[in-house]
Amino acid sequence: MSITAIPPALRLPDFRNLGVWLRVLLVANGFLLAAALAGNRSLALLPREVGELAALVEPALLLTLALLFVLAPALQRLPPRLAGLLIVMLAVATTAGIGGLLAQVLGGENSWRAPLAAGVLAFGTLLWFDLAARAHAPALAEARLAALTARIRPHFLFNSLNAVLGVIRDDPRRAETTLEELAELFRALMQDNRELVPLSDEIALARKYLEIEHLRLGERLQVKWDVSDCPPDVLAPPLLLQPLIENAVYHGIEPATTPGEIRVLLAVKGERVRIEIDNPWLGEGDHRKGAGNHMALANLRERLLLFYDLEAGLDSSVSDGRYRVRIDLPGKRKARHG
Repeated sequence: MSITAIPPALRLPDFRNLGVWLRVLLVANGFLLAAALAGNRSLALLPREVGELAALVEPALLLTLALLFVLAPALQRLPPRLAGLLIVMLAVATTAGIGGLLAQVLGGENSWRAPLAAGVLAFGTLLWFDLAARAHAPALAEARLAALTARIRPHFLFNSLNAVLGVIRDDPRRAETTLEELAELFRALMQDNRELVPLSDEIALARKYLEIEHLRLGERLQVKWDVSDCPPDVLAPPLLLQPLIENAVYHGIEPATTPGEIRVLLAVKGERVRIEIDNPWLGEGDHRKGAGNHMALANLRERLLLFYDLEAGLDSSVSDGRYRVRIDLPGKRKARHG
């Protein structure tokens, strides 16, 4: 899965994406309201006219979206222009079918205007999605993702080098081993970060980071992993776990005078991936809980938006003396060949 692919002549939206559904509903209902206002002769009659239009438009719209949800994989395999034509024809057919059904049940004329308007609206919406995709062209997305990744690396380098400096005099061999591990980590960090990676790679990267932090914090840093319900081939954005665990170390372990435990949970439930990381909460008095933590979470939210649009979510909360970050992702798997 990549955000770098060059868009085809017509880039179709993902009709299984919640964000796409939301945008289609907003556009269609905005068109409905505009049509009602254009044909309105008296404001007193406007609610009734909107209701009559909605009785036709909403069922046809929801039926079309439901069919597109089912047909999405097949449409993605077709040539983009042919798929776009089929989508327009589907919108026309569903609107005509709903209009005919309403005419039989309620009486009245089955006009051709509504199916024609549905076709025009479907065509216009597809063009709008295509223009939006081009506006967020690969060059823009790559530049934003590179900038977001660059915010993570200085923190990681600074903390890791401090850990090595803490033991370089007392245990030079251990410091040498740690520097070798640090080189491996940065080799991973310098790879192409524009594609989803297996969660197993993210776990390995986070474990290496924690091994280095153990040099500084010793037994004060305790980590409990729960990854038994997470298949290793599930994909996730690169540099997802490490900055969250770094936050947990920086805010929950480092300022404390007693040992603390970081808990990391990764699980797959159906077609969704759930990630939870929590650490001891030291209270509002901790000066570290301010803008830095919020900036790190805002950074991750923006990266999730780049990869998943509205299909992924991130939230944080405090309960029972623990600060918890939850991430919910689509459970994409690496394509298998042969």
